[in-house]
Amino acid sequence: MELLRQKVINEGIVLGQGVLKVDSFLNHQMDPFLMREVGREFTRRFAGEEVTKVLTIESSGIAPGIMTALELEVPLIFARKQKSLTLTEDIYVETVYSFTKKESNDITVSKKFIAPGERVLIVDDFLANGEAAFGLARIVEQAGGTVIGIGIVIEKAFQPGNRLLKEAGYRVESLVRIASLEDGRISFVEEEGEQAG
Repeated sequence: MELLRQKVINEGIVLGQGVLKVDSFLNHQMDPFLMREVGREFTRRFAGEEVTKVLTIESSGIAPGIMTALELEVPLIFARKQKSLTLTEDIYVETVYSFTKKESNDITVSKKFIAPGERVLIVDDFLANGEAAFGLARIVEQAGGTVIGIGIVIEKAFQPGNRLLKEAGYRVESLVRIASLEDGRISFVEEEGEQAG
């Protein structure tokens, strides 16, 4: 997705140790026009899958998730990382490890929002080791739903998340794939004749 790729080139900041800072357009300040295009692209890629819900994780997955849900005309559910006084029972809970924050979090989703037979599209901002995506997928499967795919805004292709998810049988669609962040330089995976950035 060229618009997203250009944003990463122009505004992404490499912090070292495999960390890419994109807080000017994705996970602090958000570019609503870019998020709308992200939603349209995920909708195009998962067309015909009869998605009934979009599932993401707070907070950085919410913007691409809501725009995708809007385009698909289905509800968005976001898994909570923070404990809630109103969400204490009849919940699905999974533990996920965050590569960026170097900590584990319990994520929760109310059982009333995912019914057996649901066809769920998981959307998230980043894919590194796949922990968040696997946690969300386990919640869908506990509920008796089907994960029809996993849409990722930015994939760090030098980490194993994509491979692990595909080996587990999930369809993964990443809008931008980063090959390397070495020496402070963002390099992209070359696909379909694209040149490395």
